[in-house]
Amino acid sequence: MKVASLAALAALGTLVSGCASIVEGTTQSVAVTTSPVAGAACVLTSTEGTYYVTTPGNAIVHKTKNDLAIVCKHDGYQDAKTILPSHFNGATVGNVIAGGVIGIGIDAATGANYNYPDSVNVPMIAVAMPAPMAPAAPSAPATPAAAPSAP
Repeated sequence: MKVASLAALAALGTLVSGCASIVEGTTQSVAVTTSPVAGAACVLTSTEGTYYVTTPGNAIVHKTKNDLAIVCKHDGYQDAKTILPSHFNGATVGNVIAGGVIGIGIDAATGANYNYPDSVNVPMIAVAMPAPMAPAAPSAPATPAAAPSAP
C-alpha cells in the first residue's frame, strides 16, 4: 500500500510539474497605448524575441525574467522609450508543494514563473515646431540723391 501511495504521489507530482507553465502559460498579452496620440508604431524587445504593435493594440510576448524594452515612433513626435519590468508570479509557489524541483526548473526555463504588467502607456512628446518667421518690417523709402546743380 505504501508503494502504491508513493507511486500515486510521484505521478501527481509529474502531472502538475511545470504548474505555472500549465496554469499561466509561457506567453502573455500586453496592451500598449501612446498618449496623446494613437497610431504609433511600437517595437517590444526582450531576450525571447521582438514584437510589433500599432497603438492602441496588444502584443503577445513570450515571458522571461528579463525586462521588456519598448520603443514607439510616430510622425510629429519624439521617439518614446520605456522599460516594462518582469515580475515573479505566484503560480510557481504551487510547484514547491506539488511539482518540486522539476516543476520549478520547467517554469524557470520557460519563463512561465514571470509576468509583465498587462498594460503600458508610453507617453509621446510632440516635436517642437519652429516659430514662424515674422515678416520683415518695411524699410523707409530711400531719399533720392540731390541732383547736381548746373553752373
